[in-house]
Amino acid sequence: MTRGTEPSIAAVSLTKRYGKTVALRDVSFEAGAGTVTALLGPNGAGKTTVVRILSTLLRPDIGTALVGGYDVARDPESVRAVIGLTGQSLSVDGKLSGQENLAMFGRLHRVAWPVIRERSAWLMDLFDLSGAGKRAVKTYSGGMRRKLDLALSLMAEPRILFLDEPTTGLDPASRHALWEIIRGLVAGGTTVLLTTQYLDEADAMADSVVFIDAGTVVATGTPAELKGRAGQAQFDLIGVTEADITRLTGALGARGVVTDEARRAVRVTVQRSGLDGIRELNAITDAALRAGVRIERFALREPDLDDVYVHLTGRARAAASAAVPVDAA
Repeated sequence: MTRGTEPSIAAVSLTKRYGKTVALRDVSFEAGAGTVTALLGPNGAGKTTVVRILSTLLRPDIGTALVGGYDVARDPESVRAVIGLTGQSLSVDGKLSGQENLAMFGRLHRVAWPVIRERSAWLMDLFDLSGAGKRAVKTYSGGMRRKLDLALSLMAEPRILFLDEPTTGLDPASRHALWEIIRGLVAGGTTVLLTTQYLDEADAMADSVVFIDAGTVVATGTPAELKGRAGQAQFDLIGVTEADITRLTGALGARGVVTDEARRAVRVTVQRSGLDGIRELNAITDAALRAGVRIERFALREPDLDDVYVHLTGRARAAASAAVPVDAA
């Protein structure tokens, strides 16, 4: 927790079984008020099950959870009064207009009509949907429907917001626009629990990360802390010719080097920061200069959450190669 004195979300030893299948096993974590916590892990890891328990849609077999100070099992109505939820499945009604969807949700939350009108207009403007407010939602694009779905979850001004893969299927521009909206909500004090398949999204948004694999928490921490566990930085160098790479490999000797002559590429493991890291980079460039190596491009790459994912789960999210990419720059 980085803001607030009491956690907005506190899960303790959550366990959920479906027959012989254990969906969650002893899951515990906290989310501070006014922060973004990201739940990450492979498909089927249990992330959505956690969200469903915390939003009172599912009861745990073992364990407890407090959301906004209320027990999700003993006082679900109080929990529902302080949360908003955007699930993987859209909850919008395609036959109604955007404004009518917002009004319907407002009435379901017992919001007064004057407030509904004012807040609907604000939300439509916030999500850049004002021009389509009177159109039937079935005419909206996928990105517009996702924006409206998130707007619906904000109609009752929730203190705590659950977002289950909210940007899946959105184009990069729409994703970044939603990031800015979420950042604005958090700056205003909203607590966000986010599940996502986009690790760059968690890196950009989250104050803390909870990695889940096979229903079990395998690591928690800030993005920086987790990336620090994933290994050292990589210094990538692309030579002008294969001969340049051969000379560079010989000049570097036993230093942790991976070479791909076909791609004219060398990757060297180095310290991530500090004076030792600077000395290592200087030593590599000095060795290249002394050997007369011509370098076309170079880049210093620090571990990211993709590396953490592989480090923690032992699985690559996509086909990977130890070779240095040609377009390193």
